[in-house]
Amino acid sequence: MNYIETKLSLKEKIGYGLGDTASHFVWDMVGFWLLFFYTDVYGISAAAAGTIMLIARFWDMAIDPVIGVVSDRTNTRWGKFRPYILFGAVPYAVLAVLTFTTPDFGEYGKIIYAGATYVLLMTAYAFINLPYSALGAVMTDDTYERAGLNTYRFIAGFGGQFIVTGLALTLAEFFGGGDKAQGFQYTLFLFAALSLVFFFITFKTTRERVQPPKDQKNSIKEDVKNLFNNKAWIILAIVGIVSFVMFAMQNAAIAYYFKYYLGRENNVQLFNVIGTVALIVALPLSKPLAKRFGNKRVFIGSSLISGLFFMLIYLPGVNDLTTIYVFNIIAKMAYAPAVPLLWTMIADSADYGEWKTGRRSTGLYFSAAVFAQKAGWGIGAAVAGWILAISQFMPNVEQTATAITGIKLLVSVIPGILYMSCALFMLFYKIDSDTTTLMKKDLDARREEEIKNPKL
Repeated sequence: MNYIETKLSLKEKIGYGLGDTASHFVWDMVGFWLLFFYTDVYGISAAAAGTIMLIARFWDMAIDPVIGVVSDRTNTRWGKFRPYILFGAVPYAVLAVLTFTTPDFGEYGKIIYAGATYVLLMTAYAFINLPYSALGAVMTDDTYERAGLNTYRFIAGFGGQFIVTGLALTLAEFFGGGDKAQGFQYTLFLFAALSLVFFFITFKTTRERVQPPKDQKNSIKEDVKNLFNNKAWIILAIVGIVSFVMFAMQNAAIAYYFKYYLGRENNVQLFNVIGTVALIVALPLSKPLAKRFGNKRVFIGSSLISGLFFMLIYLPGVNDLTTIYVFNIIAKMAYAPAVPLLWTMIADSADYGEWKTGRRSTGLYFSAAVFAQKAGWGIGAAVAGWILAISQFMPNVEQTATAITGIKLLVSVIPGILYMSCALFMLFYKIDSDTTTLMKKDLDARREEEIKNPKL
């Protein structure tokens, strides 16, 4: 018999997925609109905004391992990770609204306010999202069931992205009535309220099943040592940094691309919506492709194809919407299956660590992986702001040829090269299908032995 219930119910998968919808309300508002909001609505310079985002990310990164260590050592009647979802939802919602609020504090006061609220928002996000991500690894120990669970997660998550990218500007216009600042604030009120409901559903519908060995001693030093001796996790951390630099750059620059290069500012929402739909349509391919070719091969193919089509957007003469839409759709559909597989492989690397060392540190593995991804996100967002500044970008005026070139590079060539490079790193990832099968068999046997001989 299996110690752990391998199959997850549809209710539990959907409930878990809604937590990522709630997370994306903030993640995508920050990723797609915050830099634009800071420069074109709140009136902060691009260089200052980029620096704020980098500093906030480094702070965010600093607390991630702390949250991972603390959550691994949390023991409540709700489990290790679920309590953070329950009690973190309200601070998360309040700070999301405050970050998109625009008090008139003068030039330097605005910068201080923006920096403080963004730092606090990212702190609240970390306290709820890191345990949420780790939760998926302890709901089941089957790698393909995890791939299926993460597929539900990211379909729901990209559903949140669909709402943010497709409706945020429309909602801001509707709520603001010509006042963009008020419009953004009221839009965040709506998203925050929905987040509270979705996080509560996630808390109520999920269960934690995979537990650390009962005789595991509390040793932070040992856990960190094992983490950095885990080559599979190190590879995934590097891939996370590089891919999130790409995501952050492209997402931050796309509004500028449509406003200043294409002259179609209002069309950016439709572009983002169609790209998100392409992601959602292709996400269900993740689990069957992984079963057929393995997690590693699917991720490598995804990186190469999507990176190539992002780069093609820069080609001379590619300025008509149809071609840009087609390239973007192909790129998004190509990398969609890799999105849940990255998180599946992080969970597998935690299993690998337990298999090799006899110690399980799920929260640390996920917090450290998210630490790396946030490093990439912070670097990418900051570099986007700096490239705009170096390219002589000025908000709300006709741009120079240099500024247009900088904007184009940020949405095409640079992210394309970065994502293709992920394929190179993944060549060194060694956990294949045979390894995951053997790990599950051995770990299940150990857990069954613990039940039969609890004093061992």
